[in-house]
Amino acid sequence: MKALVVDDDRVLVDVVAFTLRREGFEIILADDGAKALQRWQEERPDIVVLDVNLPRVDGFTVCQKIRAEENTPIVLLTVRAEEDDIVRGLELGADDYIVKPFSPRQLVARVNAVLRRAGTKPTSALLEVGDISYDPSQRKVVVQDIHTASLTPLENRLLEVLMINAGQVLTTAMLIDYVWGPAGGDRDMLRQLVKRLRGKVEPDPANPFYIQTAPGLGYGITRARDLS
Repeated sequence: MKALVVDDDRVLVDVVAFTLRREGFEIILADDGAKALQRWQEERPDIVVLDVNLPRVDGFTVCQKIRAEENTPIVLLTVRAEEDDIVRGLELGADDYIVKPFSPRQLVARVNAVLRRAGTKPTSALLEVGDISYDPSQRKVVVQDIHTASLTPLENRLLEVLMINAGQVLTTAMLIDYVWGPAGGDRDMLRQLVKRLRGKVEPDPANPFYIQTAPGLGYGITRARDLS
């Protein structure tokens, strides 16, 4: 499923994009209202997460223009908490209105609720990155079409978030938060989990090819065939 995320705050965009990617969404980005309308026309996303205070064309206008053409679900995400702004956004056709600051769990819950109301329910899809194929629902991973392994729930969560964000380095803090929650894991536990996952995915776990370490930052998974 595709989500168009529109905001001119780069830090917030990264948070929203990471949060939705780990739920299986393909992310499309725009940092102003005019680009948002262009990307919406080109990509036809399943949902739009839209700031109100945007350069060039404001979020209310973007919402109104999209709603005039299609019923694409729209979630407004903004610092504007006044009742008049909330009422205006909903009257223009927004499906939900979230006031910043927000929690990632709240965002995911409300995005999924909007999609359910629209008759579109997110589903786990087969993930493929280079030589690795992975089915999150079955917790099965196949490497190079010949090696198959079953994963534990924690290994499942770690591989899923790495594959969704393939080609990027995810910080240690991000990975701990996703796998265990903010109070449930630490660096040593993550290091051991990575070691166990490499044992199931890597042809030579002592010399990992797929799951790479970025010293001082975190871990990432390569797009394997790109590096072969």
